[in-house]
Amino acid sequence: MTRPAEALDPAAIVSRSLDEAAQVHARLRESVVASVTAAARAMSESLAHGGRVLIFGNGGSAAEAQHFAAELMGRFQQERRALAAIALTTDTSALTAIGNDYGFDRVFARQVEALGRRGDVAVAISTSGASPNAVEGLRTAGGLGMTRIALTGRDGGALGQQADIHVNVPEAGTARIQEAQLTLIHILCDLVERDVVAAGPEIASRQP
Repeated sequence: MTRPAEALDPAAIVSRSLDEAAQVHARLRESVVASVTAAARAMSESLAHGGRVLIFGNGGSAAEAQHFAAELMGRFQQERRALAAIALTTDTSALTAIGNDYGFDRVFARQVEALGRRGDVAVAISTSGASPNAVEGLRTAGGLGMTRIALTGRDGGALGQQADIHVNVPEAGTARIQEAQLTLIHILCDLVERDVVAAGPEIASRQP
């Protein structure tokens, strides 16, 4: 069977991929402004009162969780105080112990139970919205009185249904969803950072 010529042309693949990514981003302008601003506001308010942001996901979403936490704890674009953000995907001893003793579906929920408290924010990232351990993590966060944010793709699945704030990329392709999610993460970092800088250095005294 002869493959289409475009499939064999690297230049065409590059152009098509960039066009698809641009189209996905353009479509998001119509759907996520309200949810993204709400998510940023929730994180800013929690951080301003000594709260934490706990972030988690699997695979590529784990990498995005770590990226997100690093930008908040370190710096995105402006100098400001460090922000209490923790990626629940980095401690291999905790992940393997919890997975071994309680099952992989509990690897985030158990950490949320240990580290989360009322007023904190839990951010679950999933391309499909169907990751059982992410769903369990948000469910546990809700029981603790935390604000639950889901960053999902496709139709959002069970994860989106668990969230107080649902930021959805309504696309089918994993690569395009993850690219858009990273852009949204950067926007969230920008909005939160601007809030922190605008509040001034006195807000650091509210940290526990």
